Amino acid sequence: MNSNRMPLPDESGEPSGGEAGAPRAPREPVGLTGRQRLVAGLWPPRITRAQLTVAVLLFVLGLGLAIQVRSTNDDSTLRGARQEDLVRILDELDDRNQRLEDEKQRLEAQRTELENSSDRAEEARKQTQQKEQQLGILAGTVAAQGPGITLTIEDSSGAVEPDMLLDAIQELRAAGAEAIQVNEHRVVAGSYFTGAGGDIEVDGNRIAAPYIFKVIGKPQDLEPALNIPGGVVQTLEKEQAIATVVRSEKIIVDSLRPAERPDYARSSAQ
Repeated sequence: MNSNRMPLPDESGEPSGGEAGAPRAPREPVGLTGRQRLVAGLWPPRITRAQLTVAVLLFVLGLGLAIQVRSTNDDSTLRGARQEDLVRILDELDDRNQRLEDEKQRLEAQRTELENSSDRAEEARKQTQQKEQQLGILAGTVAAQGPGITLTIEDSSGAVEPDMLLDAIQELRAAGAEAIQVNEHRVVAGSYFTGAGGDIEVDGNRIAAPYIFKVIGKPQDLEPALNIPGGVVQTLEKEQAIATVVRSEKIIVDSLRPAERPDYARSSAQ
């Protein structure tokens, strides 16, 4: 009898012979389309620990970059400014530096005059009178006139708040304003604004719209300071107020404040 028998097929219909324990190739399901076989091969996903770590690191890096870009954009207050606005801002900074330099030279010239004057007592007296006039203007006890601007704020809806008027004062002072009058009230270093929209007081005195600022200083510095992007004029316009700035070669600030004697401070000069 011939001992070479053909191997019997197993349940799958294939011969069961071959080497014992040899792995058999995986069988594809019968009757599946190409798309179904592709989905079956990709799902469920087989993710290794290394791939998961890299994915987490990339996510954290992307999130950090997004936060940084957003923070940079939010902090840029001039990102929407036009080129001519940026040039005007730079010119204003140059003008402020020039004013400080001029003041330095003026003080140095006064010192030289005192040192070289043949009659130092008379020169000192003259400079003292000039300084008294200057301090009187700053303190509001002396009337003043000179070039400057007139800022008129129309507020028919009562939306203008006291802090908006105070911001205007601060911008004008930073631009070199030497004397300021709001309506009929002199504004000095110690002035304050209180109240609410439509009911504003300056140093305890009520003022009503329109608010008229008479300002003495260099018009070429004062007007741009109010019109910079995001400045006083744009802020007022957002509140439906109308702000108008007019330059003038002669502004008169004639509202006066009484001279107040300090209760405790005394001059230390001997």
